[in-house]
Amino acid sequence: MPGLPAPVLIRPVEPDELDSVLALWARARSAAARTRDSRGRLGHLLASPNSVLLVAVLERELVGTLIVGWDGWRGSMYRLAVAPEHRRRGIARRLVDAGHAHLVGLGATRVGALVGLEEDAAGALWRATGYELDEGVGRYVKDL
Repeated sequence: MPGLPAPVLIRPVEPDELDSVLALWARARSAAARTRDSRGRLGHLLASPNSVLLVAVLERELVGTLIVGWDGWRGSMYRLAVAPEHRRRGIARRLVDAGHAHLVGLGATRVGALVGLEEDAAGALWRATGYELDEGVGRYVKDL
């Protein structure tokens, strides 16, 4: 796995980075993602006290994201995205590790990750970080 030319910083997003997040998602979001992206929706996320939008920053460039949610019962991770030119360098794994640290700090003992089933590379990453596919549970969704 090629190394990174500079250290990658993993941290919560800053309010002035929302356009950069939206631009990254426009380039690197999962084909399975169905929720419309907007600054307003990101604002709601930032206002949530126990959830966090983590970003990976490399030399002042936002190159990755992960939404980490906590509802008091279990954690959720979704919108793991890494810029295509920066993939396969450990950035996604670092985002997931930081997400775990956030959730453990809140008392979480279980976490689920939303992953498009047809995305083999994404599934491999989640399996490599210790996740198992739960084939016994379906997910029902509805847009509001």
